[in-house]
Amino acid sequence: MNNTLRQRTVKLVMRILRPLVEEGIVQVYEEQLLAANLKQLAARGELMPLVKPKLIDQREAAEMLGLGLSNFKKLEKENAFPFNRKMLGCSVRYRNLDIVKYIMSQDDESPLNEVGH
Repeated sequence: MNNTLRQRTVKLVMRILRPLVEEGIVQVYEEQLLAANLKQLAARGELMPLVKPKLIDQREAAEMLGLGLSNFKKLEKENAFPFNRKMLGCSVRYRNLDIVKYIMSQDDESPLNEVGH
């Protein structure tokens, strides 16, 4: 028996879920959480890790990615990452969940792995 989840099944479940979201039975954040987990399960055979959402600074973001701070800043300036910075006054912050999603989406041959090691 095959224990993998097909992308086609993920799309079908999300289509079925959509009217429930539109009627307010299922919350949008729940739909997003389900979609992220189902996509991760289909692609990698594992759920997204449980992470408490929070805003982190550049040093913490670089650390999560296994990069030095100066290398992280250089790569960010080159738009190497799909996640966006958030400005809180004069402070730069990032959503840690965006970084986790980025890490989980990378394969072993990504440019980030080559830069970081």
